[in-house]
Amino acid sequence: MTAIDPRELRNACGQFGTGVTIITTRCEGRDHGMTANAFMSVSLDPPLVAISIAKSAKMLCHIQNTGRFAVSVLAEGMEDLAWHFAGKPRLDLCDVFERRNELPVIADAAAYFVTDLADEIVAGDHTIFLGRVREMSLEPAKKPLLFCRGRFGGLADPHPAPAMLENAAYEFVW
Repeated sequence: MTAIDPRELRNACGQFGTGVTIITTRCEGRDHGMTANAFMSVSLDPPLVAISIAKSAKMLCHIQNTGRFAVSVLAEGMEDLAWHFAGKPRLDLCDVFERRNELPVIADAAAYFVTDLADEIVAGDHTIFLGRVREMSLEPAKKPLLFCRGRFGGLADPHPAPAMLENAAYEFVW
């Protein structure tokens, strides 16, 4: 079996464009947040989302201690917040949070999800947290902030989604 170079794996995964989120929780009377793009929906019934947190991240123990987390999907123009919570603090940022169900979420985000921890799965050097969504909000007029190949970007010209039929399955053939 050929060894996989971690840097090359990271570069290859960087080819997959994602949204940008801020994961937050409140622990021991303080708000904690980190930038992440490892977020996905898992289930509609029950409503579950997943995040993946490195074992080395301080956020890991905060989520384990509180059993709760929130996910804020950043909107275009929120790059400063993404950098701030990625470890490049901006001292001029203030009042970035709103309270939802006693958890901090990013004000003016494109969407947010407030969750209770449903499960955690150790996966290599990360832990995957499944959160049961207790509260959420979305702002459909806001375009999401995107991340691909190590850079932020946005939607150039979003195409309207086709009308979806309830319970329809779609298959793409090449």
